[in-house]
Amino acid sequence: MASSKWPAVVEADLPHGYVVTTSGRVSGVHEAGDVFKEAPFSDDERLAMDNVLTEATRATKVRFNVYIGDLGADPAAGADAIFPNTPEATRSVLIAVSPNDKAIEVRSGREVADRANDRVCQLGVTAASSSFRQGQLIDGLVSAVRVMAAAIGR
Repeated sequence: MASSKWPAVVEADLPHGYVVTTSGRVSGVHEAGDVFKEAPFSDDERLAMDNVLTEATRATKVRFNVYIGDLGADPAAGADAIFPNTPEATRSVLIAVSPNDKAIEVRSGREVADRANDRVCQLGVTAASSSFRQGQLIDGLVSAVRVMAAAIGR
């Protein structure tokens, strides 16, 4: 698909108060009244991302996963290493972004490869690219998921 072994999330490395849910998402809490300093995205951005992932998964019956982080020296190989460890990998799509390297890779699982094919993955990359160039990471990811979900259909 549009183009070192480690899991995407190592539960033992999560901070106190964090857990990987049964759906594969990371959920965390902090003490009431404490400022949440670690959040790189605003509440609105996180909500937009959560909503678009939920809507796309429900509409297409394809699990959408997003990874934001370092993909290593070879982003394609990094995405290939992460993908098998994502929730429901065989029936999912992974959009992996390495912001510091300005790299985006998309992978689709074996069970949905006919629907989330190279053309659909490239549509997602194209949809994300213009927002990424403007420094809007979450907007780009939301656009990518929406365009891909529309192209995949049900």
